[in-house]
Amino acid sequence: IVARDKRILICQRKPEDSFGNFWEFPGGKREGTETLQQCLNRELIEELDIRVAPFAELTPIVHAYPSATVKLHPFVCRYTAGELKMIECQKALWIDPRELTTYRFPPANESLLAEVIGFFTGRPVKPQ
Repeated sequence: IVARDKRILICQRKPEDSFGNFWEFPGGKREGTETLQQCLNRELIEELDIRVAPFAELTPIVHAYPSATVKLHPFVCRYTAGELKMIECQKALWIDPRELTTYRFPPANESLLAEVIGFFTGRPVKPQ
């Protein structure tokens, strides 16, 4: 979760991607022996050409889809450099964290949305 000026970054998946047109937090799959932080930095450069500094780790999530099980390792990061480019997404927005529930995210993100809103507002939110 990339933060800048009290806003967070969300990206819209390309129509042809799995969960096409859904929104997501930027990130990706870890390669080889990368640490989670190395993966995070590489993925944000590859997908958006931005640099970040992680400062908080949120609750990991395991979610079983019919075709695969995913494990998400969310971090809250400060945006530090780079001009945002839509390399692996069709659109990106900086939004107020309280607006997260107005965007459609994949099912694996349900509890994460509540945790992110709580993190930035100081008030825990129950998943919908």
